[in-house]
Amino acid sequence: MSTPGGAARATGSAPFGRVADRIASGTLLTIGGYFGSQMVRLIGNLVLSRILFPEAFGLMTLVTVVFVGVAMFSDIGIAPSIQQSKRGDDQDFLDTAWTIQVIRNVLLWIACCILSWPAALFFGEPMLAQLLPVAGFAFVFLGFLPTRTHTAARHLLIGRLTVIELLSHALGLVAMVILALITRSVWALPIGNVIGSLIKLILMDRYLPGPRNRFRWEKEARHELVRFGKWIFLSTAFNFLLSQSDKIILGKFLTIEGIGIYNVGFFIATAPMAIAIAVNGRLMLPLCRDHPPGKDPADFALVRRIRMRFSVVVAASQIALALLGVAIIDILYDDRFLASGGVVVAVALMNLPYLIGITYEAVAFAAGDSRAVFFLNFTRAVLQTGLFLLGITYWGLEGAFLGFALAHVLAHGVVIHLARKHGGWDPLHDAAMALISLAGAALALWLHGAELSALAGFLP
Repeated sequence: MSTPGGAARATGSAPFGRVADRIASGTLLTIGGYFGSQMVRLIGNLVLSRILFPEAFGLMTLVTVVFVGVAMFSDIGIAPSIQQSKRGDDQDFLDTAWTIQVIRNVLLWIACCILSWPAALFFGEPMLAQLLPVAGFAFVFLGFLPTRTHTAARHLLIGRLTVIELLSHALGLVAMVILALITRSVWALPIGNVIGSLIKLILMDRYLPGPRNRFRWEKEARHELVRFGKWIFLSTAFNFLLSQSDKIILGKFLTIEGIGIYNVGFFIATAPMAIAIAVNGRLMLPLCRDHPPGKDPADFALVRRIRMRFSVVVAASQIALALLGVAIIDILYDDRFLASGGVVVAVALMNLPYLIGITYEAVAFAAGDSRAVFFLNFTRAVLQTGLFLLGITYWGLEGAFLGFALAHVLAHGVVIHLARKHGGWDPLHDAAMALISLAGAALALWLHGAELSALAGFLP
């Protein structure tokens, strides 16, 4: 396998091969890798659910909320910066980006240590004060990940990257299960995550081709990264609310056992969405960078064709989970987690409006318009957090899930504005996906109305 940088220099821009072929192979590899990763994660989750107790999953859910929050509130978008920059193959630029990444991640671990006690007080769980500093040490290892991970994605050379990520994930879960068998405590989860991060660093550094990063502080590279990343920083701060506001709010309304049961259902329901976000980030951005849909009708047609296929597959997968979620929980988990079945149905349905518009963000990122993505995520975050909180306060979990879905329906107006700004809006795509989503939601509600109604009594 040739190095991304070498391939770029050989051709003058991107590696050889037709873009459509690279997109097709890259999509298959990304889907295969994330499907494999989700399967490994599911197997580990099933094994751990029989060794540990629901409260352990609830505690780790709250650890993850803080962990993700710290990361997102300091993200300056190094990955998209490398993928869209003209200097994305320049080693001085890459080394400067890596230096910033290392410094940032060390500071993230320190932030986890500082926030551990306030988080324990906020959620009323004293164990968080001990768990967070340990879990947060994973940031230190992740900070040293080579920028070769981003240049490989930049050129859609993701075969080896996918294999390494899958292997590191599997080995990390093996370590977690062994620790759970030995300790029979929640400590197996954060320590296992730290070990998994170390394994990932070793494999990425050893087996990804290309020059190793060195500490460097080039002025021009730093200015470009900061200029592009300032809006990413603000955007991901609100992205934190998008990904974690439900768990923050539920942490105040549910017992720690209830949060663990919710998180099991959430994990199952969001598996297709995790794959969709991965494919969107790794493939749609390079596609829109090389074929801006607003510049040429042929490019618009290419992006439309790939977007439509992508969205149909994602929507179908999400609807299938809404239809089969109760049966999946019944088969895979013991009686302590049966309430997760209704959660799977609700979460799968509430994410459908969001998934309709996620591909449009790549159009803005490819044009370097991170500011527009910030305003989109700001709108989504405010609407989602506000309506989820309003719904659970007055109508319980059913109201919370409905508020979540309604927030993304309302936010789609901003999605359309962003897409039209860069000539990428496709009303045919949106109309088709809306009809498919409505039909699937109606069928799921008809089949599982009883399970959804039972969520009303889920609050203490």
